[in-house]
Amino acid sequence: MTEASHVPVLLERVLDLLAPSVAVERPVVIDATLGLGGHTEAMLNRFPDLHVIGIDRDPEALTRAKARLEAFGDRVTFAHAVYDEIADVVAGAGFRTVSGVLFDLGVSSMQLDLAERGFAYAQDAPLDMRMNPEDELTAADILNTYTSRDLAKVLREYGEEKFAKRIADAVVAERAREPFTDSARLVDLIRTSIPAAARRTGGNPAKRTFQALRIEVNDELGVYRRALPASLEVLAPGGRVVVLAYHSLEDRITKRAFTEVTTTDVPRDLPFVPEGHEARFRLVTRGAEMATDAEIEENSRARSVRLRVVERIAA
Repeated sequence: MTEASHVPVLLERVLDLLAPSVAVERPVVIDATLGLGGHTEAMLNRFPDLHVIGIDRDPEALTRAKARLEAFGDRVTFAHAVYDEIADVVAGAGFRTVSGVLFDLGVSSMQLDLAERGFAYAQDAPLDMRMNPEDELTAADILNTYTSRDLAKVLREYGEEKFAKRIADAVVAERAREPFTDSARLVDLIRTSIPAAARRTGGNPAKRTFQALRIEVNDELGVYRRALPASLEVLAPGGRVVVLAYHSLEDRITKRAFTEVTTTDVPRDLPFVPEGHEARFRLVTRGAEMATDAEIEENSRARSVRLRVVERIAA
């Protein structure tokens, strides 16, 4: 099996933002996207009284994280779950509320680095892309069964692919000859479906299609839409939710949810906020923070990150 590497994005900034929320007795933070445990390891080292609940739908990631975090013993609780199950996971771990929640969204470094998982367009591999191998739907299933219209919609909405219809039509025509099973064939088809002028900029032309297929396979946006409100509900007063998003649609969901809980329905010209109408949360970051040039140079996966943080101020 190929070895995977993991460089946590915006690590020091994430730790600094969580620090005020964990300065309480028996602090608990949920790492909703545990992956290989890089953020969790850093949190446990920085905050000696902290307990982390690590959630991941990928059993391979959990196995690797458990090995990495073994030295921390019972300071870590591991949960094989999808992160929209946060409320159940917290209750199952014996807690009512938590001090913080971290979402590091998108595909993990391990999933990209392990060719056999089929996430990376740069290596030929089975068209899988399931974060949890126990799930049924694969990228090959989508390519071989979706109508041209439905496939184009996925590529357009989740990959922001300008040539979605061209690619979808080409996939449907090509699969009639032979079903899709491996990524190299799909990459070649995408390359020939996109005009030469459009291929000269923007990196590998398959990037957007692979992203769209991955999001569809794992219902990433649907899961996140459910998980974010659930994470806000399990926060104790003073607790924070930290989100690292890498896709405009994820960031839009975050921005909308945070705006909703940090504003009141009281008219702006009212001199006071009546009891019961106060906002329950406040924004910690102004807009979305991005990685510095230095961080991007050190870790290219930080290039597209958007960081937003909200804090609960009322029960």
